[in-house]
Amino acid sequence: QVSLVESGGGLVQAGGSLRISCVASGRTLSRYVMGWFRQAPGKEREFAAAVSWYSGSTQYADSVKGRFTVSRDNAKNTMYLQMNSLKPEDTAVYYCAADNSYSITTTQADYDYWGQGTQVTVSS
Repeated sequence: QVSLVESGGGLVQAGGSLRISCVASGRTLSRYVMGWFRQAPGKEREFAAAVSWYSGSTQYADSVKGRFTVSRDNAKNTMYLQMNSLKPEDTAVYYCAADNSYSITTTQADYDYWGQGTQVTVSS
């Protein structure tokens, strides 16, 4: 069992930056992929970014590529999402998820564990 807790969400103006975190506990993450998904009001949840804990490789959705950076801190069992040049359309609840796999997937159903989410609101 893996427990995931997100933090760091908040209100930011368009063009600003925010970093959100996800702390994992319960198991070693060495063979997990950790992902960030987001759900905007009235829309389905979508993939944003992911990192392989084993290799450090990353993958991004086209909508955030070049603006968001996903990273991990092995010692702290923590994943981060640094969000720059934020846009109002980035407003969403951001969820952390863990997939027991070495290969990154963007498919929600492949992820085994989920956090409770953290709200990010970008004002225009």
